[in-house]
Amino acid sequence: MTRTDARGTIMIADSDFGDVDIERAIIEGAGFDLRAEQCKSEQEVIDKGRDADGVLTQYAEVGTRAIEAFTRCRVIARYGTGVDIVDVDAATRRGIQVTNAPNEWCADEVADHAVALWLATARKICEYDRATRRGLWQWQTGQPIWRLRGRVFGLLSFGAIAQLIAERARAFGVEVWAHDPYLDDAAIREHQVRPVSFDELVEGADYLVIQAPLTPATHHTFDRATLRRMKPTAVLVNTARGPIVEDAALHQALAEGWIAGAALDDLEEEPAKQRGWQPRNPLFTLPNVIVTPHAAYYSEQAVATVRRFAAEEAVRVLTGQGARSPVNDVRARLSR
Repeated sequence: MTRTDARGTIMIADSDFGDVDIERAIIEGAGFDLRAEQCKSEQEVIDKGRDADGVLTQYAEVGTRAIEAFTRCRVIARYGTGVDIVDVDAATRRGIQVTNAPNEWCADEVADHAVALWLATARKICEYDRATRRGLWQWQTGQPIWRLRGRVFGLLSFGAIAQLIAERARAFGVEVWAHDPYLDDAAIREHQVRPVSFDELVEGADYLVIQAPLTPATHHTFDRATLRRMKPTAVLVNTARGPIVEDAALHQALAEGWIAGAALDDLEEEPAKQRGWQPRNPLFTLPNVIVTPHAAYYSEQAVATVRRFAAEEAVRVLTGQGARSPVNDVRARLSR
């Protein structure tokens, strides 16, 4: 129930953490009301949060329509680093502060998960496990497997998490390459990594890990044309956002042997954003793909950190303290 003496209302648009105890302690402790919802569409965000002073969101889209419909909102805090689900430009025009969590909240977890997916795919761990459970005790059920040492490990993007992945991968004796259009070559070489063009990365990598942000420019980067250019022995790992890879194209590439295997921490359809999702994606029928449920960021410590951070950011903005991790600059807008 809303308190008449509250400083305002902060809405959790959606989350899959199981409870809101961490957020409640911070938000209500600061004198605000907490409203916890499970929105699966922008319209639901509008219906539930039109009069909210602040919004926390994990997967729910807060686009232009929602932002224009808000009557009181001053802050949108993302549970996580990427803000592709928030129309930042629209928020800026309305003087709404958008915040995110800096990469370090789950950097080690994502790097560990990427390496685990790479090794599981390269060493055919899941194939061996399935065959053994069927009663086949044969090393041949994983054929062919290639020695890691001396092969090319490629990274698309070379931000903080990709740098941690490179650090881990080097221990296996691979040659690490990276393509990042936003970094100069010298910055990449400082990490004992070879800077390459996108074409060189796609055509030369034996293992290619995607760690790029999802933007209009990176959407469907890995379509049929790109996948056709990869080595037939190549392994693709995506620990970024699902829509960077076109699912239908990847299914064809794996089924027809354009590439050898893939490991995905998200799908193009982004199941967490859907209500009543069912596992009908054709990729699930293939033996040479591993799929995890957008879990790369997860550890008990990481989840607790991001929940605290998002709630604290909303409170900080609404109490005039300023965000610690602002995505947009609303100072000029607010000073008018």
